[in-house]
Amino acid sequence: MLVMPHEEFEALVSDGLDSLHDDMLAQLDNVIFLVEDRPEDGSEILGVYEGFSLAERNVYGYGEEPDRIILFRENLLSHCADHEELVHEIRVTLVHEIAHFYGLSEARIHELGWG
Repeated sequence: MLVMPHEEFEALVSDGLDSLHDDMLAQLDNVIFLVEDRPEDGSEILGVYEGFSLAERNVYGYGEEPDRIILFRENLLSHCADHEELVHEIRVTLVHEIAHFYGLSEARIHELGWG
């Protein structure tokens, strides 16, 4: 398993977001990106989108809680053999979870090669 401080991992996530095409990020509204060590249920998922997809949501009103995209640091670190693979997997996970924001199903994400 790779070992990396939380702050360094968060910097890689930030770099991953910066590497994405502006069109992919353009409609992200009221979405926050978080890093947690692992999912509460102990699963081995790498990331999760929590919220309502763009296709399901109404207009947000005042005081709406933001949707969340969470990357799980320990799962990603244990999934990757080296730093290069980690950088790649963070980017793939970001794209995958952002695709859920846009309402794409797991099947469609995999058809497109994003997950």
